[in-house]
This record gives sequence, C-alpha cells and structure tokens, in this order.
Amino acid sequence: MLLRIAEGDEQAFTALLTATSGLLYSFVLRHTGSREVAEEIVQDIYTQIWQTRESLSAIRNFRTYLYVISRNRILNEIKRMARERRRHQAWEQTAATVPQEDSSVREQHYSLIDTAVNLLPPQQHKVWVLNRRQKMTYQEIAAEMQISRETVKTYLQHATQAITRYIKDRM
Repeated sequence: MLLRIAEGDEQAFTALLTATSGLLYSFVLRHTGSREVAEEIVQDIYTQIWQTRESLSAIRNFRTYLYVISRNRILNEIKRMARERRRHQAWEQTAATVPQEDSSVREQHYSLIDTAVNLLPPQQHKVWVLNRRQKMTYQEIAAEMQISRETVKTYLQHATQAITRYIKDRM
C-alpha cells in the first residue's frame, strides 16, 4: 500500500487514512487532552505524509513511522502550549501590576495592541482577529477565507510574532 501511495495513488492513501486515523487520533488526544489540537495534529500528519509520499517506499514499519511523527508533533505542540501559557501568565502579571484605578495606562496598553494589530498585513490581520477575538478555529478560518489550514497557522504565527515585537519595542 505504501508503494502505491508513494506513486500518488489517492485511493490507497484514503484507505491508509481510514485504517489508521482513528487510532492516531486517540493516541494524540490522550497526550494533548484537546480535541481541537488532536484534530489539527492528525490532519497535519496526514498532510505531511501525502506531501512527502515519495519517501514512503523506504519505510519498513509504518506504525513505528506514524508513532515517531506523532510523538514529535505532540511534543512540539506541548512546548508551544507551554510557551503560550507562559506568555499569557506574563501578560496577566503585567496587567495586574497596573492599578485598577489607573485606566489611562491600561488604555495605553490596549491601544498599543490595537495599533500593532492594525499594522499587520491584511490577511494576517484578518486571521488574527478571527482567531483571537472571534475565537474561530483554524479550520473555520480556512473555510471562511478559502485558504488552507496550514496557511491560517502560518499567518497566525507571523502575526503573533509581529505584534509581540511591536509591543516589546515600545514598552
């Protein structure tokens, strides 16, 4: 089956996906604890497999291959979630140090964020707003904007980096 997929056989790939995606999803969900994250990782893994399908002919044990790929993606996602949590905690600590009655300072902080967001390129801006303010998932944004989920992810990463840089440079 792997040889057929390596040659571009979409039906063989669909059969492989059907046979293995349920177990992979359960494995990823068990380690991440998030359905959305598990779905995203599983989708990324199968996208990666399809995009690098030519290398499948050299694989001797697909289950081991799938395990290694998924383990690496899970670890990367856990690290990303930890960084995001630390960033969020740091933001909360910063916000907590501003006295409640000093609303002008708080407004300046919000204004700084709004300015950074408004300086983003149009696509990044739209993706960031849809994800962070409207709480849409990558898949929902991809469908609405008619772009791939991977593109949504990339736009969001670039937008977050640009906003963070802008704020750091001005604080």
